[in-house]
Amino acid sequence: MSELWNESDAGVLRLPSGRLVRGRGLRHALDPGAPRPSYGVYLLDRPPPQVPWASAWIRWPDFRLPSDRAAARAVLADAWERSAGERVELACGGGRGRTGTALACLAVLEGVPGEEAVAYVRRYYHRGAVETPWQRRYVRRFGEG
Repeated sequence: MSELWNESDAGVLRLPSGRLVRGRGLRHALDPGAPRPSYGVYLLDRPPPQVPWASAWIRWPDFRLPSDRAAARAVLADAWERSAGERVELACGGGRGRTGTALACLAVLEGVPGEEAVAYVRRYYHRGAVETPWQRRYVRRFGEG
């Protein structure tokens, strides 16, 4: 088990249970002094860059939804499980739309109602998180499936 994130680390969201997950935009260089994740989930339309930690890729075009929603749900559920004892990061290109949507899905897994999860992530992660109407709808329906 790795040391967990600090709430003061950039981009770290505290979920209602107290679990900490970092959201990040891959277009921005990782600060050399920033803690490294032990597990990363990369939300991109093409394979992610190689990283020296365990990772998963969800094929997810920018401003859209995951190409395979069942696979995305399984990867996000695994990330949520891992976040209890590992440093987990979710990342897309800019760190807002897809990352915010995935973070909101983790909030739903925590028990936040789907109708409230986007507001939760916008309040505690980034006010511009979850960019499109279909991403908001995806989060609302994530709890149903």
